[in-house]
Amino acid sequence: MKKNNKYSIGEFSEKTGISIPTLHYYDEIGLLRPEKNPSSGHRIYKYQDMINLQKILSLKFLGYSLDKITNLLNESSFSVDLNESLSLHLHALEKEEKRIEQSIKSIKRVIRLVEEEGEVDSTLLFSLIHGMSTEHIHEEWMNRHMLKDVAEELSKKSEEDKILLDQTFIQLTKEVKKLYGKPVEDPKVQEMIKTYLEALFSFLGENMMQKLADTNIEELDIHEIENITLSPFTEDEQNWLNQVMEYYMKQEVMD
Repeated sequence: MKKNNKYSIGEFSEKTGISIPTLHYYDEIGLLRPEKNPSSGHRIYKYQDMINLQKILSLKFLGYSLDKITNLLNESSFSVDLNESLSLHLHALEKEEKRIEQSIKSIKRVIRLVEEEGEVDSTLLFSLIHGMSTEHIHEEWMNRHMLKDVAEELSKKSEEDKILLDQTFIQLTKEVKKLYGKPVEDPKVQEMIKTYLEALFSFLGENMMQKLADTNIEELDIHEIENITLSPFTEDEQNWLNQVMEYYMKQEVMD
């Protein structure tokens, strides 16, 4: 773009790749105000408008809001204040990057689960997705309750291991729906819980199981973590499942 050239909004849009509605909006909020033709009122863009637009796009790229950009464009120079502002933006972007990475992993897990299962109950699927989306909250909870080592080991688990555990949980849910109401000592019921717990213990590993065993569970705020857990079971089913687990654990101790 030559310094002395003048462009209509359509020409300026074509050269810069910025849509006409966006240029209209920038003009309305005072972010990029071109000259106006005195008789027609049409916008006339010049070389300096291109420079200003480049500044706007640069600041947008760094994550600044349009309001903040409006103020920054009037600055003749920048000092350490800019670095402080950039540091805040960097921290926000890093958090967003982590969230996006987690979302990508979760989407891939859900896609694979649905593909391999063929069909997944909606309540169960939402329960699994909710669990994936709150993994960071569970990690924070463990860090607060002196379980940082466990949190770190869980974070190192491969996506393959997590998918296998998800599939085991899906199978458990199907079995609970099918067997709910039977006596807790029923062989099929006990086999169901045995299969799930063995898969869970295998996922956790001996080292992590020992750390959990050494933790005084009574001192932990279990209700806090339960409140953010979305169960695929009804209240009655969950109570029954808890009784099934209690019976299984008692039998294990006796053996």
